[in-house]
Amino acid sequence: MRTLIVDDEPLAIERMQILCAGLETLHLVGTASDGAAALRMIAALAPDLVLLDIGMPGLDGIGVATALEGIAARPAVVFCTAYDQYALAAFDVSAADYVLKPVSAERLARAVARVTATRSAGASPASRWTEEFWVPHRSEMIRIDADSIDRIDADRDYMRLSVGGRTLLLHQTISELERRLDPARFVRLHRSTIVRRDVIAKLCHEGMGVWHAELRDGSLVRIGRTYQAAARTIVAG
Repeated sequence: MRTLIVDDEPLAIERMQILCAGLETLHLVGTASDGAAALRMIAALAPDLVLLDIGMPGLDGIGVATALEGIAARPAVVFCTAYDQYALAAFDVSAADYVLKPVSAERLARAVARVTATRSAGASPASRWTEEFWVPHRSEMIRIDADSIDRIDADRDYMRLSVGGRTLLLHQTISELERRLDPARFVRLHRSTIVRRDVIAKLCHEGMGVWHAELRDGSLVRIGRTYQAAARTIVAG
């Protein structure tokens, strides 16, 4: 794949050049040190892949990716950044992957393999709903399929994602996550809780207008009065 590196730090560009040289599937066609230069080089060189930093002066990486959404031969974008808080914004601009610095050879190879597999399979129809999330864990960003999330609980400035018996933290508001999730698959039951619909085993009326949802693992989620109408759609199908 014809590859362009975009980063405002010369040492970061040099390191990424070395990593790219170790991958036979990549052919480096150029580098850019800011967003405006990146767009000019993309227009001139038509790369297949852009390894894109986010935190740059002027036009940042998210702005570059947004500008690319309207072009016919849009390159795949892999964000390479020191910051994890832009992961959700990256999905809004259809990024192929999100890699935290310092980028390792193994992690870059996985990102490139994902791009290669997607290109081989052909583009899939775009969905207005977020199908997967990048969640920070130690020094990596872990890709989580939305359908693997059982429930989401607000914990101050973070969301606790319950995924197959483990808990991962995501820095985002619950209202923003509710906006991104498919309401046919997820339902908000409380101001601090969103649940995947198919993990709800039953709804329990405790009297005095109080309702709980019992999940398949036996846990109970109190249904806030504001969200009882949404909960009734579970029964209505």
